Amino acid sequence: MEQRIKGTTGLMMLIGSPVGHSGSPAMYNFSFQHNNQDYAYMAFDIKEDQVGEALDAMRLFKMRGANVTMPCKNEAARFVDELSPAARIIGAVNTIVNENGKLVGHITDGTGFVQNLREHGVDVKGKKMVVLGAGGAATAIQVQCALDGAASISIFNPDDPFLERAKNTAEKLKQEAPECQVQVFCLEDQDKLREEVEKADILVNGTLAGMKPHEDTTLITDTAMFRPELVVADVVYNPEETRLLREAKEAGCKTVGGKGMLLWQGAAAYKLYTGMDMPVEAYRKFQEQNEEK
Repeated sequence: MEQRIKGTTGLMMLIGSPVGHSGSPAMYNFSFQHNNQDYAYMAFDIKEDQVGEALDAMRLFKMRGANVTMPCKNEAARFVDELSPAARIIGAVNTIVNENGKLVGHITDGTGFVQNLREHGVDVKGKKMVVLGAGGAATAIQVQCALDGAASISIFNPDDPFLERAKNTAEKLKQEAPECQVQVFCLEDQDKLREEVEKADILVNGTLAGMKPHEDTTLITDTAMFRPELVVADVVYNPEETRLLREAKEAGCKTVGGKGMLLWQGAAAYKLYTGMDMPVEAYRKFQEQNEEK
């Protein structure tokens, strides 16, 4: 039997609640073993009011890194010692790196989205984008794309409390990425949505619309908005092809699903922890082999 856990093995963790469904332990432990790195990764069910104690334990146990999932991302941002530019703008973290006792918070969701597009031959630099939604994933995408050189981002959100969040994000990006023009509109204004999509290079669904068990849901009900020059991306990964992507593909658009974003945001965190590239292709093969069993 192969010995994986030794006296020198460093611990890394995922915190949030619930975490029992998470694929992160399998992904990171596979990657550590593949790259001969002496780490082990475990998930801990941590509520928001326990985040401070969890991060104290991270320092005490000299953990190199931690991932943070809902509902703890905003709370974790309050307890780290330093924030990356994107994490500072958003006010949330999903990755924490322990730099000799100083905890640095990062948000890799947007990085994962940008890398997923890049893998499909799409670069956000200089592009005009329309992003649907203003929740956590959508905000991370908006911020990272602005920082990575998108020319403009039009945010559409229903007239709910998240609309104010979108306006706050736009104000922050005026200071942090002034070369990117960010505008916010109500999703109910379908005429404005058509107008902005008509000018866009990339359309992104940053909401849960279309996720199981609501596969028939889409925020783009007028398929005439689709045209072959438009790239359509979705953060939803279950199902892999949402109604939005299926209808966009039928209209000749290049489409990009959300499964790759999930993988690449994890790979970005792995790089922050270890300085090494995550063995993405090897892990994909591992996943496929296990799905077949």
